[in-house]
Amino acid sequence: MKMRLAPSVSLFCLCVTLFSVPVSAQGGAGAGTSSTSSGQQQTTPPAQQQPSQPKLMSPNVANVQPGEVYHRPTEKEKLRSWAFVSFGPYAFVGSAAAAGVQQADNAAPEWGQGADAYGVRVANNFGINLVTQTTRYGLAAVFHEDTLFYRCECDGFVPRLKHALISTITARRGDDGHRVFSFASLVAPYAGGETAALGWYPSRYDAMDGFRIGNYNLAVQAGLNVALEFIYGGPHTFLGKHHVPVLSNATGSQQQ
Repeated sequence: MKMRLAPSVSLFCLCVTLFSVPVSAQGGAGAGTSSTSSGQQQTTPPAQQQPSQPKLMSPNVANVQPGEVYHRPTEKEKLRSWAFVSFGPYAFVGSAAAAGVQQADNAAPEWGQGADAYGVRVANNFGINLVTQTTRYGLAAVFHEDTLFYRCECDGFVPRLKHALISTITARRGDDGHRVFSFASLVAPYAGGETAALGWYPSRYDAMDGFRIGNYNLAVQAGLNVALEFIYGGPHTFLGKHHVPVLSNATGSQQQ
């Protein structure tokens, strides 16, 4: 039986996006200046924003806002991103929601119905996500890619939507962060689907079913990027205009 997970999740992300009102990106903060007498030695350096490495805002998102200089994340920050998207609240909530859709649709009917069957479906989705994120993290390290999501430097709904979707299969590379096609981002969703179909799904599932699950998984990743672009991924997104304790505490993105 075909799974209908990705269309449901993607539709949810896009529906919430339509009700959000993205605002235009603002320019970067101006640098402060100070003046001293010609013969006086300056003892206190002027306050200025430190070009520190990006602090993660939400799953797989770097705190480099539009118009700011790209700073390649450290290996520690990449590991923190992997841990968040694999074991953080999004992973658990997403797995539970997807399992509810599958339970209603009776996906993989061999698993049956009831609380135990629901638990199996939650574990299934959690496992698919874990394999997906681990594959992306590992391959990105091999190919020296930065697969964190960076919000668009453009304005307007359509350009930002295009950016979010194309980011699903692209990444940053090099010190300048130029965009390249990402083998890691493309392969990871299918690795999750194939592992599930050949690993713990009922025996009647084969590699073609894994490929189909991978297609749904790739669509889910695209929907997540759309949500990060418009709903929560920085100060110009819908939830970014509000203080959300759960998100702020989990991602370390409290506003000063």
